[in-house]
Amino acid sequence: MSTQFGIDVTTDDILDTLSFFDSWEDRYRYIIDLGKELPPMDDALKTEDRIVKGCQSQVWLAHEEQGGNMNFIADSDAHIVRGLLAVILAAYNGKNRQQILDFDIEDYFERLDLIRHLSPTRGNGLRAMVGRIRDTAAS
Repeated sequence: MSTQFGIDVTTDDILDTLSFFDSWEDRYRYIIDLGKELPPMDDALKTEDRIVKGCQSQVWLAHEEQGGNMNFIADSDAHIVRGLLAVILAAYNGKNRQQILDFDIEDYFERLDLIRHLSPTRGNGLRAMVGRIRDTAAS
């Protein structure tokens, strides 16, 4: 059974685990390991309309809504980006549209001490992924 980010792995789980690491390199490895736990995305879902624009790497994002809650599936061709996707999905999966829009992602990133360790292009890509999720929730 694959890991469900937002359900099996929550933002609190990620924040708690990251607090044990002293170095950013260890945190970086942990984020990459989270990406390895992302469920695989079927190639049939990797269509042009699901590509997240503004990302340095290829990123695909799809969603479904069940019982008023949204679940996203995502993939990338870069290991660190898959990890960043896992961090984001932990924040948004299993939430309803209003909870997604109300979630303070900037505070979450600040608590992760994440943005300052990413290149500007990775940071922009991270925000593009979040923007796509928020736009989906708002539509």
